[in-house]
Amino acid sequence: MQKQRVQKEECGVFGYGMRRFWKRHIPCAVFCQIIGFLAIGMELLLPLLSALFVDYVLEDGTSAGSGGIFSFLVGGRFGEPQTWRLFFSVAAVFAVFVVLREILMYVRNVLFQYNGLCMENELRDATYKKLVELDSRTVADYNTGELLTTLSSDIISFKELYSRTLLTLGDSFFVLIVSCVILALNSAWMLLLPAVIAPALLAALVCYMRAARRVSQRIRTCNAAMNLTVQENINAVRLIRSFSNEAYEENKFDAVNAELRGAYCEQVNISSRYGLLFNVIRQAAYIATVALGTLLVLAGEFAIGIMTAAVTYVLKVMDHLTQIGNSMYQLQFYLVSGGRIRSFLERKSRIQEPECPVRGIASPDIVLKDVSVTEDGKALLKHIDLQVPYGKKVGVMGGTGSGKSVLLKSLVRIYDATEGCIELGGKDIRSYSLEELRSEFSYVFQDVFLFSNTINANISFAVPKVRSEAVRKAAGAAQASAFIETLPDGYDTIVGERGFGLSGGQKQRVSIARALVKDSPVLIFDDATSALDVDTERKLMQNIRENYPERTVFIAAHRVSAVEDCDEILYLQDGEIIERGTFAELIERGGVFAQIWKLQTASAELEEETEETEVCR
Repeated sequence: MQKQRVQKEECGVFGYGMRRFWKRHIPCAVFCQIIGFLAIGMELLLPLLSALFVDYVLEDGTSAGSGGIFSFLVGGRFGEPQTWRLFFSVAAVFAVFVVLREILMYVRNVLFQYNGLCMENELRDATYKKLVELDSRTVADYNTGELLTTLSSDIISFKELYSRTLLTLGDSFFVLIVSCVILALNSAWMLLLPAVIAPALLAALVCYMRAARRVSQRIRTCNAAMNLTVQENINAVRLIRSFSNEAYEENKFDAVNAELRGAYCEQVNISSRYGLLFNVIRQAAYIATVALGTLLVLAGEFAIGIMTAAVTYVLKVMDHLTQIGNSMYQLQFYLVSGGRIRSFLERKSRIQEPECPVRGIASPDIVLKDVSVTEDGKALLKHIDLQVPYGKKVGVMGGTGSGKSVLLKSLVRIYDATEGCIELGGKDIRSYSLEELRSEFSYVFQDVFLFSNTINANISFAVPKVRSEAVRKAAGAAQASAFIETLPDGYDTIVGERGFGLSGGQKQRVSIARALVKDSPVLIFDDATSALDVDTERKLMQNIRENYPERTVFIAAHRVSAVEDCDEILYLQDGEIIERGTFAELIERGGVFAQIWKLQTASAELEEETEETEVCR
């Protein structure tokens, strides 16, 4: 699967997902290219003007032609040959051409760069929205380093392809065509050298492109690996220190860094080797052109001025053939980046939005009808039937891998049912838009994530403009207000990345307060109190029952104390409900749930006895 994805990425950058970014910027690009052609055209006329200067200002013009396109300067109106008047006339025309060229190139470059930055901004916006749109399983197909590379450096590279490389290629091809036409009009002999040398140059260019394609793919892969390594070490810095494993991580970083250095050294080696070859060809063309031009002058075929102009044009041809080679080399890097962006933008989420979403959820009653979830051939849930009228409290227990989280995530379509259906308000949840569906749920994940912001901003994340009283009420219900008020800046205290600086239990309470502020009809706690002590957990659940009595609540937990007051408790094993009922019914039944309750109760009593003994001592 990974191999197929890489092949798809390398097949090109002009799929539908990318063409829409090109199309809207084409008119501006064409306008800029036309301006560029005008400026380059003026530049290409300057050697002819220089030739006229040599033949008519420095010489008397007897061996020269009519002056070509600038014949109006040598008719006597602007001065006779070898006069100051003609000198200043030619100099004035030369200055006008140079100034106009610089103005046109300035306008072209500024406008095109602005156009490229607009496309970069649109691509960045589109890739970020795609990242948010994709389901978690699809995002997991990419490692973090690869995602960071795609959403940052790949976008910049693709912008460079649009606003620099293609522009340069267009300019170079235009120079080649115009230079060859001018040479042909003056002497077809001067086209001989480019015609002989061009095939060798093109053959070298093809080899150059193949090598560049390979090394550019390697560099990008190494950059992604470097980003991943650095990101993991930043996130796991405390773990690394606690295990005193700095040396191992340093060695791992050194290996990735060495691989990246090797990739760039290979790039330098390739570019230097082919650069030397192109330069040798260019210098050989220069020497041969001067020799051929001299022979033509001695044979009376050329005036000295036209010969110097012809040499200039041949050198321009060779220079721009070399420039095309360099641009094609850079193009390989940009095509790899563009292919990655294209592949990412064209990825389809496993969780699809409905074509015609139903509007409005009448009542948040939840019904699961024979729901099964299968992922990669493995059954995660099996034939779950459940009715949860609005306001019911449901506890979900089970061992690790029993399907608790999958069941809860299925309610908000993080997983989709592969068999059966889940209804909300009497309609299949797949008929609602994801935004409308998920607005009915306040979800607290077992893996807590806090942003690098104030505690107030983290709690009010779902409703940024909520009143501060609501934030404090939610924090109080979540048993978080006591520790928040002891912090240096209270609710305005900035927590580090991912909640750095707070304990696990504190982070869980902040995340629960965040869910309560959202004030959705359905609250889901997915093992959200695992880091809390039993007493705090009981107070928290009691506060939620008292302050949010009408809400539907799902509580997934490993501790019986978290679910003992629920209206119904489900016990899952291997994706199936093997026991269900109230707390009293399950205890009376004496099954798996009752055994877990006895073990946890005995453990709690033993801890209390130990604490009492230590106090007596």
